[in-house]
Amino acid sequence: MGNVVVTEFMSLDGVIEDPGGSEGTAAGGWAFHFDRGEEGDRFKQEELMKADAQLLGRVTYTGFAQAWPARNGDEFGRRMNEMPKHVVSGAPLDPQWQNAERLEGDLAGGVRALKERYEGDILIAGSASLVRSLGDLGLVDEYRLMVYPVVLGAGRRLFEGASQHALRLTSCQPAGDCLILTYAPAEVA
Repeated sequence: MGNVVVTEFMSLDGVIEDPGGSEGTAAGGWAFHFDRGEEGDRFKQEELMKADAQLLGRVTYTGFAQAWPARNGDEFGRRMNEMPKHVVSGAPLDPQWQNAERLEGDLAGGVRALKERYEGDILIAGSASLVRSLGDLGLVDEYRLMVYPVVLGAGRRLFEGASQHALRLTSCQPAGDCLILTYAPAEVA
């Protein structure tokens, strides 16, 4: 059975919006001001290579589908383009990106079916609304947060509006200027 794994670039104050600058926000591109070091690069490379599929919200999918098809020059880019991608969208979607399809049916049932279909990780990047919904449904198996040393003060936050649920830290590792924090759902006594 596969695991749903949230993987995010995050500021110290919890903002995940526009780390690469492609969304055109005022603070966009904040992740490029810091060095995640060889450790961070290796972590992201290994994470993607071990994953079986991606699960994306419509907005993140649209941004990725515009950027990644032209980036086939290295192993990371080829893997992003070749791996299966499942898109959650309430509206009709014409997925143009290679190996992309709309997740049909109700969210919980569709994600449970993906977990049955795949053996490895199902990665979710960005997709804040989707992550919150899956967390509230108890369908996230792991959160991998690459925390950057910046306070943005505004922007979409990962857990904004989420219901309360406990997490336990399973790993903490430095990555250049950043810190990679890995959490799993925890039982509350």
